[in-house]
Amino acid sequence: MTSPVHDEERGESAEDIRREEANAARPGELWYPNVAEFVSDRFIYLVSRPTPESGRVWCPEWYRHAQALSRLDSVWRAWENLRWDPGLGMSSWWTHHADPHMRALTDPVTGPFARCVDGHRQPEPLPIAEPPEGLFSDQRPPSIRDPFALD
Repeated sequence: MTSPVHDEERGESAEDIRREEANAARPGELWYPNVAEFVSDRFIYLVSRPTPESGRVWCPEWYRHAQALSRLDSVWRAWENLRWDPGLGMSSWWTHHADPHMRALTDPVTGPFARCVDGHRQPEPLPIAEPPEGLFSDQRPPSIRDPFALD
C-alpha cells in the first residue's frame, strides 16, 4: 500500500500510482532479457554455492552444458511467470522449480557438471546408433516442413 505522504509529495493520487504500477508491471513482460542475466544478477545470490563437503558440483561455465542451459532457462522462465503471483508464486518457484533443478544440476554422479569438479570439462553426448531408414516418419504438419513456404 502506498503512503499518503508519498502520494502528496509526488502530486499524484493513489489511483494514479496504482495505474502506473499496473502498467509498469504487467504479466508477460520479462524482468531479465535472457537467462544469462537472470543467472548472473539473481540466481547465483539465491542458491548456495556447493561446498566440497556437500559433494555437489557447479560449473562456472554452466552455459556450455546443454542440460544446464535448458534447466536454468526453465528456472528463469518460471521465475519470470511466478513473480507476478503475490501469494504462492515464489514458494512454488522454489519448491517446484529451483530446488529440484539445482539438485539435478549439481548431482555429482548424474548431473551435467559431474566431470567439472576441478573446472569445466566439455560434456560428452550420449552415444547413439543411426536408426534404420524408414523406421521414423516426419510427424510435423506439411506447412512446418518448409519454413520458407508462403502458404
